[in-house]
Amino acid sequence: MSTTTSQTPESEGPAEGPPRPARLIQNEVTTEIPVHLLFRDDPDPSPVPLKPAVVGRRQGTGEQPRLRRPALVKARPVPAVDPDLAESPARVLPGAAGLFAGTVGVAGCLATSWWAGVLPPLAAQALRLPVWVGAGLGPAQWAAYAGAGALGLLGFGGLSRGATGRAAVLGAFGRYRGTVRRTGLLWVNPLLRRRRVDVRLRHWRSEPMPAADGNGVALRVVVLVVWRVRDTARAVLGVEDHERYLRECVEAALARVPVEMPGRPNGVMEAAVEALARRVAADAAPVGLEVFSVQPLRTEYAPEVASAMHRRRIAALDAQQRASMLSSVVDSVEDTVTRLTMRGLVELDDYERKVLVRDLTVAFCAGRTEATP
Repeated sequence: MSTTTSQTPESEGPAEGPPRPARLIQNEVTTEIPVHLLFRDDPDPSPVPLKPAVVGRRQGTGEQPRLRRPALVKARPVPAVDPDLAESPARVLPGAAGLFAGTVGVAGCLATSWWAGVLPPLAAQALRLPVWVGAGLGPAQWAAYAGAGALGLLGFGGLSRGATGRAAVLGAFGRYRGTVRRTGLLWVNPLLRRRRVDVRLRHWRSEPMPAADGNGVALRVVVLVVWRVRDTARAVLGVEDHERYLRECVEAALARVPVEMPGRPNGVMEAAVEALARRVAADAAPVGLEVFSVQPLRTEYAPEVASAMHRRRIAALDAQQRASMLSSVVDSVEDTVTRLTMRGLVELDDYERKVLVRDLTVAFCAGRTEATP
């Protein structure tokens, strides 16, 4: 058991004016008091000289310690992306226009075949075309074939189906041509390159990643990231793989933001989770990704420190339980002695009070120890 003693400076002469309050704490020392001294039979115990142990030293000469100013931390550079690269709607036509163009192209090919006389008789009868000897395949017929065929290929080849939650990034010769977010049957220029992008709300559950708590203890954390693609142009063209980029952003944030172990107060846990989500969102925003939350699902100590931290936690829980039991015992003893004295059941002097307190303390401690599983 330990106690804190204080020293008050003595005044050397009469004070002028109103008396000034003396300092409550001049310095901090800790002395050890043996437990058996609390229950000695001698009413006037002799003082035991003990060497004081300094608890801590304050900087400066005032009562309050001087706080050092935190060192200025330079702001981290934000990832730079081409400012001209931003999502814009692409030029598309309704699917009916593509169907019409394709149908006209097929009809032109059939008409050219009938004109050249190469249309099979069965097809001519099915189409109810008059009998025609044919002019043969000449330059005019080949030109008509080329025009009708190109029209049919462009019409049917540009048909596309837009789905909810899906987008298509269009490009031609390395240049961004717009994004298609419309749904239904559409006609898109078939000469443009299309890259499908999922723009729905998505979640990603990570593998155990290295992290650290506020004291620098190594941890392994599994996080759940809720995100979506906000700018398709930057997500597809700004980085090589936006999903891999997001994973690396989460790993980098875990290396910089302390993660709290389960069991801490809710306010501390929420603050740590919020700081982690803000850091990941700030890193992923320049590439068109919108991060809503980064929630740790499982937090555990790293294998190299797991056994030591497990023993430390057990020791802390044991100390907490002992402190709680001691407080309960002291309160019970105080309540018992107070009730006996106030009701006049017993009259105790100092020696008898010490004996009663000692016996009650031993009895309560023994009973609680036996009842503890």
